[in-house]
Amino acid sequence: MPIIVDLDVQLAKRRMSVGEFAEAVGITPANVAVLKNGRAKAVRFTTLDAICRVLECQPGDVLRWVPETPPNGRPPEPS
Repeated sequence: MPIIVDLDVQLAKRRMSVGEFAEAVGITPANVAVLKNGRAKAVRFTTLDAICRVLECQPGDVLRWVPETPPNGRPPEPS
């Protein structure tokens, strides 16, 4: 998936445990694991808002886009 969730980085910077973070955001530790492991298919804006509030960061500090590598392993040709 080309969207990467960098929660580990933000939690480490703040020396915050998954349990503390989950409680502060209002989600379960299992859902934090889904986000951290890249298995989430969607994130509600209310959840993203809570994440940014708790971590005192911007959405771009938590989410980043990376281009997918095509099956042939070569970058796409310019149009």
